[in-house]
Amino acid sequence: MKLDRREFLEWSAVAAGTAASTGLSATEHGSKPLERQGAPKRVLILGAGLAGLAAGFELTRAGHDVTILEARQRPGGRVLTIRQPFADGLHAEAGAMWVPATHDWTRKYLRLFHLPLGGDNELRGSMVRCVLGHRVVVPPSEKTHWPLLLTPEERRLGLPGMRWKYVQSAARKIGNPTKPGWPAQALRKYDQMSFAQFLRSEGASAAAVALLSLEEHWWGDGPDQVSALLVLRNQALYPYGSPWFTILGGSDRLPKAFASRLGKRIRYGAEVVRIEQDSRQARVVIRRGANAETLAADRVICTLPFSVLKNIEVRPSFTPGKQKAIQELPYTSVSRVFLQSKERFWRQQKLTGFAMTDLPIMDIFNSTFNQRGRRGILATYTCGPQARYIARLHPEERIEFALEQTSAIFPEARENFEVGASVCWDLEPFSRGDYCWFRPGQMFSLGPEIARSEGRIHFAGEHTSAWPAWMQGALASGYRAAQEVNEAAG
Repeated sequence: MKLDRREFLEWSAVAAGTAASTGLSATEHGSKPLERQGAPKRVLILGAGLAGLAAGFELTRAGHDVTILEARQRPGGRVLTIRQPFADGLHAEAGAMWVPATHDWTRKYLRLFHLPLGGDNELRGSMVRCVLGHRVVVPPSEKTHWPLLLTPEERRLGLPGMRWKYVQSAARKIGNPTKPGWPAQALRKYDQMSFAQFLRSEGASAAAVALLSLEEHWWGDGPDQVSALLVLRNQALYPYGSPWFTILGGSDRLPKAFASRLGKRIRYGAEVVRIEQDSRQARVVIRRGANAETLAADRVICTLPFSVLKNIEVRPSFTPGKQKAIQELPYTSVSRVFLQSKERFWRQQKLTGFAMTDLPIMDIFNSTFNQRGRRGILATYTCGPQARYIARLHPEERIEFALEQTSAIFPEARENFEVGASVCWDLEPFSRGDYCWFRPGQMFSLGPEIARSEGRIHFAGEHTSAWPAWMQGALASGYRAAQEVNEAAG
């Protein structure tokens, strides 16, 4: 069910908020820099992903002395555009890819750096869904016959109507997730159940649960494991039918734009091994090759994923609530395999090249829409246990596995295959997973602790925001942490 203009504007108004602790949207703030409060502060920022880059950029503009410590030899973190071994200048996204129309923080910085977006015209063809052994081509109208054991009402509603009945109607009632004090205690019931349990509690048939789960199976270990409240929050901020955009030329153009302005303030190859603080200052011990170095600052912004932070020594220890959040917050296992095709054969069938499946490979993306040329790249997107299985394979075995699975959805894939590549985020030592998620009960038990500062240590990153898994969340959290530091006393 596409939203009409009035409904979409209502959803956009909700989605235009920022992280809960700011109550300020990018639209409201515009591109106006922070105004420095008091004397300049020495600030260490741990991580040059989008959260760290945004925080460093804003604090630098305000006149603070900023150093960003990045263990990798590149900026961007989990924003990773790969260009090798692909031909004809093609590229694919191994990390963040999409910019929904409602993501105002992302669009704010793209405008600031004059980075253009490409539209979603190529997504308006038919896509494929494979569920319970049935391959179904779904036209743009989404009107189709589902060969599944749906109830008479579900068959009459179709997929758009089922989305509205079982998901969107509840998502519209949970309030604004970007406002202070969210979630209200009344929403605890949604956090206590999985998304699949929630669908069943709303009266969805087993077939409807399977069908709707395809659209949310990228959270953690799947709809049977993820908190229903997390899925509803995502829907409240990013409703079905919202336009999709991509950054023309690759998502990595955004972190590179930040990095070019921050220059030598970013220190690459600097792995954090210890964080210390006392009443006067904070200190960070880094390792660069065989050498260790201690850096001191007035404030630290930690943007490291908790999956990495939990293995770093902290003196004195964080409070018990923060330690619990750091140790227990789960991160989604994601493996992505890229298959270069000598022809974009799906166009001949008026398909988008996108598919959602309940096969082990899970989803398939056309990674080269908004890119010119005869060749194309189909990317498989696998999460949870299946992603961990792929990560254990040899790189050549990953490509063969993806090719075999993709050929079940697009039979022409094998004969058009030329070269492949893969990225498994569990194997990335400075990520150890892709994006955070919540098991039932964790949004209430862990959520309040995640973004809360600890003395001179502040926290940013997609995991600290209302938009986990999105560039929007990283950027909004970076600004929020910069604002905290700017306003802190000493």
